[in-house]
Amino acid sequence: MSSISLGMSVAETLAERIAALRPGTLPAVTVGKCEHLLTDVVGLCVAARNENYVRSALAGCDDDGSCTAIGHARTLNAAGAAFVNGTAAHGEDFDDTFEGGPVHAGAVVVPAVLAACERHNPDGRMALIGIAVGTEVLCRLSLVVPKAVHKAGFHPTAVFGAIGAAAGVAAALGLTARQIVDAFGIAGSMAGGIIEYLAEGAWTKRLHAGWAAQSGIRAALLARGGFVGPRTVFEGVHGLFHGFAHTTNGDYEALVGDFGARWVTDTLAFKAYPCGTMAQPYIDCARRLAARGVRPEDVIEIICEVAEGTVHRLWEPLGDKQRPPNGYAAKFATPYLLATGFVHGGVGLGAFTESAIQDARVLALAAKVTFAIDPENPYPSNYTGHVRAKLRDGSVVEERQPYLRGGANEPLTHRDLIDKFNLSVAHGRWSTEQRDVVLQLLAGLYGGRIDLSRLRG
Repeated sequence: MSSISLGMSVAETLAERIAALRPGTLPAVTVGKCEHLLTDVVGLCVAARNENYVRSALAGCDDDGSCTAIGHARTLNAAGAAFVNGTAAHGEDFDDTFEGGPVHAGAVVVPAVLAACERHNPDGRMALIGIAVGTEVLCRLSLVVPKAVHKAGFHPTAVFGAIGAAAGVAAALGLTARQIVDAFGIAGSMAGGIIEYLAEGAWTKRLHAGWAAQSGIRAALLARGGFVGPRTVFEGVHGLFHGFAHTTNGDYEALVGDFGARWVTDTLAFKAYPCGTMAQPYIDCARRLAARGVRPEDVIEIICEVAEGTVHRLWEPLGDKQRPPNGYAAKFATPYLLATGFVHGGVGLGAFTESAIQDARVLALAAKVTFAIDPENPYPSNYTGHVRAKLRDGSVVEERQPYLRGGANEPLTHRDLIDKFNLSVAHGRWSTEQRDVVLQLLAGLYGGRIDLSRLRG
């Protein structure tokens, strides 16, 4: 039975449920996930603060204001801060993942809500509600027509991110249900993000999270100011899913059915490696092969059984994935990533420098990595890995990874995430003193006043 009332649109049903939420009503598990999201995103912003794409993003902003660009002395207006922070948080592809999507929620929603609250409503309790709501909406949108947005050539994080950010900011600023509907409708016209970055490892994927974050702020503020958006933005004949998934037939119950009663946010995954999510189980398989004593020179061929839906992003054209043209392209090249994990015992932030992607031992092994499509692969509901290595002595050795480490089946612990934060800020060259001050600030941010001034510089 549908939970969408007769005569109401999907957006109206969802907006009513968002407007009914109150501070202090979130389940403890959801609060904990939002605390981890905050820490993870801030750490990733610091990790990327000296990278050329972040400097370019900052240089491209001419809208100074009072809001914090994390890791920088310069302050921007709310939309500008959300853009720079979202771009930085997503830039190294080390941010969280929702396995059913796949989408990256934290890099969109946390920067949007923090900037909006810093400027308009510095109440930590409302920031918590906003981050929970925005994350939930973004993740649930990806379940309406699974895989279709990627297949159509768009980046789901960019498309659904504008809506998720609008939801999060609207909740944090206390918009009415009618205003939230307008915010959804407005954000639908701001959504976008093609995946042509895959062709040459261009930077545009990095800005998708930031662009969605700033779009969400603008949509929510326009709605608060009385600007009207289409209430059928989701299911309409010219709506979001028609435009980006080429269909209006979807499982809208997955979006609104038990919204507020069950939180899919609780299953959010935090990455073990700074690269494409679906490649990570194959890295784990490669590391285990090496741990068994298999040497790169022993290998004739490594065949990876993969989901058809991942091939166009992580496996083709195969020659470019075996020998990526630059460090960013390498993040979405499973043969290179697998070989790096095999040869070096892991894949870290340093695996994508110009010198790293020219490592002769890695490239020699990557050239032996190929794939075969497994029609039974459960992607996108589960991310698995299966590799078969043919060795020079005629034997075949296999490894399987049944799920994504860091996800629902094997979540990273609080200690793991603090360790990741520490590594991230060290990569961004923050001092241990600044690190400790910020960790203390973040631990209490949702319970007090939003003051991000210590995240600058």
